[in-house]
Amino acid sequence: MTGSETLDELAARALAVSRADGCVVLVEQTRSADVRWANNTMTTNGSSTDARLSVVSILDGRVGVATRTVGRGLDVPAAVRASEAAAAVSRPSPDADALPGPDGTPSPPPVAAEPPDDGIARVVEGLAEAFSKADRDRELLYGFADQRLTTTVLASSAGVHRRHVQPGGSLAATAKSRDLSRSAWQGVAGASWWADDVTALHGRLRRLLGWQERRVELPAAPYEVLLSPSAVSDLLLPLVWSAPLRDALEGHGPFARPDGGTRLGDRFCPLPLTIASDPGDPRARAMPFVATTASGAGSSVFDDGLGIGRTSLLAEGVLAALVSSRAQARRAGLAPTPLADNLLVDGGPQATRDLAAMVAATEGPALLISSLWYIRDVDPEQLLLTGLTRDGVYLVEGGRIVATVNNFRFNESPVDMLQRVTEIGRAVPALPREWGDWFERAVTPPLRIAGFRMSSVSEAR
Repeated sequence: MTGSETLDELAARALAVSRADGCVVLVEQTRSADVRWANNTMTTNGSSTDARLSVVSILDGRVGVATRTVGRGLDVPAAVRASEAAAAVSRPSPDADALPGPDGTPSPPPVAAEPPDDGIARVVEGLAEAFSKADRDRELLYGFADQRLTTTVLASSAGVHRRHVQPGGSLAATAKSRDLSRSAWQGVAGASWWADDVTALHGRLRRLLGWQERRVELPAAPYEVLLSPSAVSDLLLPLVWSAPLRDALEGHGPFARPDGGTRLGDRFCPLPLTIASDPGDPRARAMPFVATTASGAGSSVFDDGLGIGRTSLLAEGVLAALVSSRAQARRAGLAPTPLADNLLVDGGPQATRDLAAMVAATEGPALLISSLWYIRDVDPEQLLLTGLTRDGVYLVEGGRIVATVNNFRFNESPVDMLQRVTEIGRAVPALPREWGDWFERAVTPPLRIAGFRMSSVSEAR
């Protein structure tokens, strides 16, 4: 790649030298900036630009992939030849299909505008004031912020040429008392997180720490809980990731019927909860086409370039779709359902209360869970998860937060949990704490859950 060559030109140049039956070229460039802080001191900051070229070659139904860093000395023909050589020695792909053409796919949303260049600069400016307040109040601040702009270009031998510009980033911070007895976390994400500046985030953290002046020890037991939007996203993402059609048809996972087939059409939530993805949703725009270098249970390199529209996995409480490639869907007599890289959860027009209003409507006793941590699979077949509460579990009584309580380990299946949803709040952009390093485009509501299973007390602070 020369200094004046564009990403589109690089993709076209790689495609032009392909000798394979089919070829997909992906070029991705990411510009990023970040800053970290700890103990009321900024520790590191930096910026970078990275780009990579990936070539997917298809030879007689076999797939080979080669990925190279874009920079001086990049040998494009050699990368293409390497992918063809890998295809020649690979096994035939069970999802082999003709590459999708340019026609008949959803129109992509408008290209996202480049985010302001001062996002990280605003964080740095706000930190000085936040550190001063924290020192005065005998608090310690820790956190991380990053801002990214990723441009993806896809070109295929089937005549598809697509381009997407994706802003992104996150801002997350923890505040602790000087003796480390109290701790609170808050995070925001998305293309416009910098609109939520450090001063506002610190204000919320100070309020949360204030709720922790009184502490009550509670035993492990099932409790009515109010889950924050962040906690909801952390619990529902594993459900989405467990929803490939192929797994269900093979009898694996929570969406397979014990006697064969899938649970499509079954009711999973008594309330009208919808779990969807939509690349054009203005709250969490995502790439509107398939762009992958590896086939999996719910995706395929043979679908690269296929347009993505809105898909509702759960529609008003009922399982409406499972994730599939074109080949998998065709074998099952269904429409293909590729997912965009966002999570949209809502309870319909009647779900208008925010988390504060849900707290005010709680007679209790109930627990407000602000964030979750260290979530792991216990039983993938039932989607049973275990994890920890962290940095703020609050006792709610009489419509008020009256104390903080100890942390817990929980054992819950999101599938079973949905059957015990008794209230859905208003959906807002949220940052999953457990999965936020890989997934940040979530719009989720707070949920009220009956009988949330706290399995043991955790000593974590």
